[in-house]
Amino acid sequence: MSESPEATNLTELIQAMEEKADGMSQVSVNDIVDAVGRRSFAPLLLIAGLITLAPVISTVPGIPTFMAVLVLLVSTQLLIGRKTFWLPKWLLNRSVSRKNFDKAIHLMEKPAKWVDGLLGVRLRWMTGRMGIRATAVACLLIALAMPPLEFIPFSVNGAGFALLLFGLGLVAHDGLVLSLAFLVTAATFVAMLMYFL
Repeated sequence: MSESPEATNLTELIQAMEEKADGMSQVSVNDIVDAVGRRSFAPLLLIAGLITLAPVISTVPGIPTFMAVLVLLVSTQLLIGRKTFWLPKWLLNRSVSRKNFDKAIHLMEKPAKWVDGLLGVRLRWMTGRMGIRATAVACLLIALAMPPLEFIPFSVNGAGFALLLFGLGLVAHDGLVLSLAFLVTAATFVAMLMYFL
């Protein structure tokens, strides 16, 4: 099976998913992974963030938790320095209807072009080895927190936004975006603590 070329921005990532989903009635995690490539971690973080952030998908019960498992697996393998990643079949086989998939894609297309215009190669040192490890740790913490976040209004969207920013920062080698992702992560955890305390 030929692998899709790696996306370099959010618009290319969305286009790759649209092309892969063409003619399908259900879109699985496996289809999405095929679309973004199986050797890159950053697009998977981006996808997890997009799905968790998209209202028409994230409101489906259990979806944030499944995305948390995906992020947990990806970030753990990123943390230990793997060059390729492994995902279990039960996770790869999870799917959403084409109708919900198309709605989510449509909502993301215009913002994606705007977001891509803001990206640039900045604070490159943050996307080096240590920066990637720090990102992996932050994403690991987000993944562990996502199941309880489902019970706090809008907080899971904050986690999704952080994952989206981490993915974007790594894809574009934009350390400034990674810095913002760390701030959003901290704010999300503060909101969670205030809710439960």
